[in-house]
Amino acid sequence: MYVAHLSLVDFRSYPQVELPLDPGVTTFVGPNGQGKTNLVEAIGYLATLGSHRVAQDAPLVRVDAERAIVRASISATDQTARPSLVEVEITPGKANRARLNRSPVNRAREILGVVRTVLFAPEDLSLVKGDPGERRRYLDELLVARAPRYAGVRSDYERVLKQRNALLKSAGTAARSTRGSGGPDLQTLDIWDAHLARAGAELLAARLELVDAIRPLVAKAYQSVAGSEASPAPADARLDYKSSMGPDVTLTPDREHLADALTQAMSELRRDEIDRGVSLVGPHRDDLVLSLGPLPARGYASQGESWSLALALRLASFDLLRSLGSDPVLVLDDVFAELDTSRRERLAELVGTAEQVLVTAAVADDVPERLDGARIDVLGNDLRRVA
Repeated sequence: MYVAHLSLVDFRSYPQVELPLDPGVTTFVGPNGQGKTNLVEAIGYLATLGSHRVAQDAPLVRVDAERAIVRASISATDQTARPSLVEVEITPGKANRARLNRSPVNRAREILGVVRTVLFAPEDLSLVKGDPGERRRYLDELLVARAPRYAGVRSDYERVLKQRNALLKSAGTAARSTRGSGGPDLQTLDIWDAHLARAGAELLAARLELVDAIRPLVAKAYQSVAGSEASPAPADARLDYKSSMGPDVTLTPDREHLADALTQAMSELRRDEIDRGVSLVGPHRDDLVLSLGPLPARGYASQGESWSLALALRLASFDLLRSLGSDPVLVLDDVFAELDTSRRERLAELVGTAEQVLVTAAVADDVPERLDGARIDVLGNDLRRVA
């Protein structure tokens, strides 16, 4: 699949954009701050309903505008498949509205899966060096890209978690009050424990299955990116899922087993949870542990090793989504400026066969020659096709 046309209205710095695109490589070139990343960010938003740059939607809407519209025509390699037109209207403070083939959908998340992207960006280094939340986000976004129904599972889990945290906070406040009883009935907490266990088990099982699927892909990709004839063989890259339930719990994608384990863990931690007013166990507290050889990558990997591992995670995502039958759109957002020459060349070799590759670069010479293709110079709102 590839994006054949991108339309923007009041998105970021653009009052309006009509941009036809072709399969193959397209490079957006221009100085920093001119709007290159805004273009690929818009495509990524259609794929994930989120931005890789900001957590909230408000910065995505042009100053003085009330809403932004992102629309794309998606074509498939299979000539028998009909093109799709997907659109999202972004209104800060309100629920986004979406259309598929010009027809409104009930929930914006129903368009997920129409566009699949894999994004490489400087922020990817946080997958290795950052907090667990970065790695949970990586897993969950890939999970939804692979099977869009898990967007609903995530939403259900987050809703239950919010309700349970509110109840825990209320219970803790009541327990500390000098006026005695009057707090919520803890039988209600038992009910929310059951809800969280069911939703959490579904999300956790899906993550475990995903980690099993990408583990060999990450190991292979790391060898491809980090290895070179001039250096010793790189260490083996390894992924391990770390549960907040502790090391004694057997992690298997058995929903019933995981629900029972979560229920038991919540029971054991109930007093601490009430004292702190938050849920201390569940997928929202888990981590994906990345290792190189016997050592955890976080804190031990060099800058070059960290970059190679971050790239390997994205390459594994691409390989996994490609196995579904069509290539996702590959987005390389200013990533070549962060890499040394050897890693640039190896990355270009690995992604050059993708059906559509969108590259942003401040300097055209940063992009390896093997990714030669169409070029669009970006100077503010002025988009000029050069080749």
